[in-house]
Amino acid sequence: MKLLLCLSIFFISSLPTSYSCNSKDKNTLLQIKKHFNNPELLSSWDPQTDCCTSWIGIECTNGRVTLFSMVYDRNVTGQIPDQIGDLPELRTLEMSSMNITGNIPRTITKLKHLLLIFLRWNKLSGPIPEYIKELKTVTYIDISYNKFTGPVPGWLTQMPKLQTFQADNNSLTGPIPNSFGSFVGSVPNLFFSYNKLSGKIPESLSKMDFQAVVLKGNGFTGDGSMFFGGNKRTVQLDLSRNLFEFDLSKVKFGKSMALLDLSHNRIFGTLPRELTQLHLQRFNISYNRLCGKIPHGGQLQTFKSYEFAENRCLCGSPLKKAC
Repeated sequence: MKLLLCLSIFFISSLPTSYSCNSKDKNTLLQIKKHFNNPELLSSWDPQTDCCTSWIGIECTNGRVTLFSMVYDRNVTGQIPDQIGDLPELRTLEMSSMNITGNIPRTITKLKHLLLIFLRWNKLSGPIPEYIKELKTVTYIDISYNKFTGPVPGWLTQMPKLQTFQADNNSLTGPIPNSFGSFVGSVPNLFFSYNKLSGKIPESLSKMDFQAVVLKGNGFTGDGSMFFGGNKRTVQLDLSRNLFEFDLSKVKFGKSMALLDLSHNRIFGTLPRELTQLHLQRFNISYNRLCGKIPHGGQLQTFKSYEFAENRCLCGSPLKKAC
């Protein structure tokens, strides 16, 4: 009986616990650490300890790595290692605010459960690879503040779960794809501020009900009114610092609009009275060609005069110019 009890205790103690790091995942992480020349950022990645409980930037579920996070170390250089694709249960991939170069490796397509991609504030370059569209589970991609070039990827419309795509402060060129008038899944939030984009917005986008669109600091021209609509649920719209030219008086606003920046364009007409019915948190129409009296009511008079300044003949509070 005593021997049986001892064998039972030995057997139970030898079983892997629910939080013990999978040996294959652990080996993959150690290869990644070696790839980056064992940086100080990964000093907690000790082969003698459990990666699920002791390693900074790693989280697990049932012993499998589900979160990988390397952030805030400009001393980390090199490319994203191919081994990142050998973490099959990964849900969140974050490699931000470092000096990562090159492009996103094709091995990322092996991550069939990936939900979130954060690769902002690096030096990634080249066109955004089309094989990213193979990640059918991804909901959020942030590749802002890199050096990506080439066109806005039209294949984003083929990602059924995508909810937000952020590519601010890169060097993307060309127009918004016509394909953005039709998404296989829900309509995602789009952030393309401070790129080198240009051309006219496709009319097909007038059918889309975007919650957030930020196109600030590009070279877009022509009509931007297709982003508006009385029945749309848009919360944030930033078309500032472009060359848009349309009649604002003919625009209809959805009641959910809260953040609206149209400054530094060539927009003309008068301000619609329905602006007073919106619960605006941010509003800027400065440096346009607007005229007429600023409607009184709602939030409009709570904004600063400079947010209405430098228009052709706009007048009324909060501007000092009387009508």
